[in-house]
Order: sequence, then structure tokens, then C-alpha cells
Amino acid sequence: MENEYVVDKIFEKIDFNQIPLEKGEYENCTFVNCNFNSADLSNIIFSECIFSGCNLSMAVLTATAIRETRFKECKMLGLNFENCNRFGLSFTAENCQLNHSSFYQLKLKNAVFTHCLLHETDFTESDFTGTVFNDCDFSLAVFNHTNLEKTDFRTSFNYSINPENNRIKKAKFSLPAVIGLLDTYDIEIEDI
Repeated sequence: MENEYVVDKIFEKIDFNQIPLEKGEYENCTFVNCNFNSADLSNIIFSECIFSGCNLSMAVLTATAIRETRFKECKMLGLNFENCNRFGLSFTAENCQLNHSSFYQLKLKNAVFTHCLLHETDFTESDFTGTVFNDCDFSLAVFNHTNLEKTDFRTSFNYSINPENNRIKKAKFSLPAVIGLLDTYDIEIEDI
């Protein structure tokens, strides 16, 4: 059986738990208000696709290729991005919930995340060089041996990043959120 090759197609309000997405390559396709909750997206290629208002929570991403893809207003809880095909991996996320997701040992340079929730997300040993995090909430997110050089956190908040075990050279921060760089020292900071 040959894999599907789908170009310029719009998928709207489809529950991919009921009707599984065919294995193959999807180029310049748009998925609107679709349900991928716990769906198996293994070995599927998404190139220049848009996911808008979709639920991708707990989807299986084994060898899934995500290239130049946009996620807008999507629920993406508990995704293991480290299982994706790493060749050409690139995406942007806007107004998305990425809580409890994992980017363990993943290279995702120069990405853009705007207005995203990244609660308890794991960035351990990942490389986010040059990434822009616009107005993102990092409550209880884990940064451990993470490359954050030239990363822009100026409008983001609730992060706790230990400068001693993460690379933050030329990263951008702003007040008052920058105190998240001091959490590891267990010190009291007062505004007088």
C-alpha cells in the first residue's frame, strides 16, 4: 500500500480518533478544529501545514516530521516532541497550550512561541538558540543543561533558569521576570 501525498487540502472538524489520518505526506494543508487527541501520527510528514484550533494532546509523534508548520490556538498537552523526526524540524506556536510537553535533547533553533502556556514543560538538554518566546508562561518548566543563547524571554514570565547549568549568553530578559534567574539561590528579593 502506497503512502498518501496530499497537497493544499483543508481538513475541518474531523475527529482523527474515529477516522485515522492516512500515513503519508501532507504539504501546505490546513487542519481546522480537528481532534488528534491521543491519535497516532507516527511516520507522517507535515510540511508547511497550519493547525488551527486543533486538539493534539497526547498524540503519538514517533518519527513524525514537522517542517515549517504553524500551530494556532491548539491544545498540545503532553506531547513528546523528542520522538519527532529531527530532520528539518521547525514550527511556530501561537496561543497554544503546550503544558507537560517535552523537548528533551531536541534542537529547535530560531523558533517563535507567542502567547503560549508551557507549564511543567521539559527543555532538558535541548537547544533553543535564537528562539523568541513572546508572552509565554513557563510555570514549573524545567531548564537543565539547555542552550538558550540569544533566546528572547523579555515578555515571558514564571521561568526559573539556573545560569550555572544552562547556556544563556546573549539571551534577553526583562524586569521583573529576570529574578527567575536567581531562584536556585533561595534568596529573598525585596522591592524597596
